[in-house]
Amino acid sequence: MIGFIGSVFSPWYAWSGRRDPANHSCINVVTYGPGGRFTMTDRGRSALRQSRDALQVGPSRMSWQNGALIIDIDEISSPPLISRVRGQIRLTPSAVTSVEAMLTPNASHIWRPFAPSARIEVDLTQGHRWAGHGYFDANFGTAALEADFKRWTWGRYPRAHGGTSCFYDGLRADGTALELGLEISASGEAVEITPPPLTRLARTNWGVARDTRCDAGARPRQTMAMLDAPFYSRSVVETTINGEVVRGVHEALDLRRFRSPIVKGMLACRVPRRAGWRFDQVE
Repeated sequence: MIGFIGSVFSPWYAWSGRRDPANHSCINVVTYGPGGRFTMTDRGRSALRQSRDALQVGPSRMSWQNGALIIDIDEISSPPLISRVRGQIRLTPSAVTSVEAMLTPNASHIWRPFAPSARIEVDLTQGHRWAGHGYFDANFGTAALEADFKRWTWGRYPRAHGGTSCFYDGLRADGTALELGLEISASGEAVEITPPPLTRLARTNWGVARDTRCDAGARPRQTMAMLDAPFYSRSVVETTINGEVVRGVHEALDLRRFRSPIVKGMLACRVPRRAGWRFDQVE
């Protein structure tokens, strides 16, 4: 799940000229497998509440409570499977890092891997109830993604030693490359590393190009498809890092495709706009 103030993948936010991020806020929840749902309602300024420890967008809310991030979900999924998605997610970090990485030289995009290692407990409708390894990060930006990037890939791979390897790779709009590798321990210490070679992954069903970091001589592979869109892919990928075979979440984003008016129109069918939602009404 993702909380947005300035919903970067919302066509409504793009069409507004991105003048008022708070007027395009969203809690995005996606579940996979049988009963999987997709929720991404773009809500107006009246649906946003913020405090030091909490963010609420419409009927859904996330807040820090006693060292855990508690996310209470109450959303309606997008077509074709329209239904309520309710429940709670609890994420407990093993540690919170102080890492702040600039993705562009002028710091127009910043990545904060707050808790690369965490325990997560999920209890949602549609039968999604499980506990396991979790992750929490954030991105901040002062420009549209497609203004500064042509494409990027990202991967987060839990390691046998209890830490996490994270890789951020991309091609910026000016033609320069983003190449970032971090090794973060379970206790939150982060070290920038020279990543293994960038190795091609098979394209998605929509033809989105993908790659990830992998030891020379080994080949990464997708082991589970999660979200496949015309400009975006999320999947579970198996790769090899320093001789260790690991599995983690991988994302690929094609910003050149995202620029397309056709793609924006397609997105409007999946991202409804609720501009006038108020806290005194029932969803």
